[in-house]
Amino acid sequence: MRSLTLNRTAALAPQPLAPPHPRVETKRGNRAARLVDIAGASAMLLVLGLPMLVVSMLVKLTSRGPAIYRQQRIGLGGRPFVIYKFRTMGLDAELATGPVWAKRGDPRCTLLGHLLRRWCIDELPQLFNVLKGDMSLVGPRPERPYFVKEFSEEYPVYAQRHQVLPGMTGWAQVNGWRGDTSLEKRLEFDLYYVRHWSVGFNLKILLLTPWRLLIDRG
Repeated sequence: MRSLTLNRTAALAPQPLAPPHPRVETKRGNRAARLVDIAGASAMLLVLGLPMLVVSMLVKLTSRGPAIYRQQRIGLGGRPFVIYKFRTMGLDAELATGPVWAKRGDPRCTLLGHLLRRWCIDELPQLFNVLKGDMSLVGPRPERPYFVKEFSEEYPVYAQRHQVLPGMTGWAQVNGWRGDTSLEKRLEFDLYYVRHWSVGFNLKILLLTPWRLLIDRG
């Protein structure tokens, strides 16, 4: 079990699951955020559609299996949905091990997969998840049911992340907590985001995301 460093923040202290943040429930706020999501995802697909097609072809040509990988994740309200990613691993990568947390330099990744993960290119198909309404451009990163159960048992407040839509980028990610990093710190930043959600905060995170991609060596 990971020990909690509560002197830095009270965000992880055991507490009953709080009701959704009132601003998350505001219809105007949700409508504005949804318009930003639709406009942003549509614009990115127009610009990146051809490069994404090229990536799809490269994935197919360099390893056996489909270009797009589908996996169940947990979203808003704890409901499951199917997430889309460019496939970065070989087929049946977890057949012998079961669910395994992906790590830096994961040997299960293909050569192309390492590059796609380094620049988060593998996550671009999630723009279709945004258009479908399963995800937002900004929010806590969605996890697989197996890990949600494990993390919720360890951190009773973990489920509070599901009070908002999961996102392609988030407050934890732009602060350097993505991939194989501290779960405790990611949860701390995710809960801060949930409690301070706003359209303006989302726009700030979107503007910070390209800079983080440039400086992140993880």
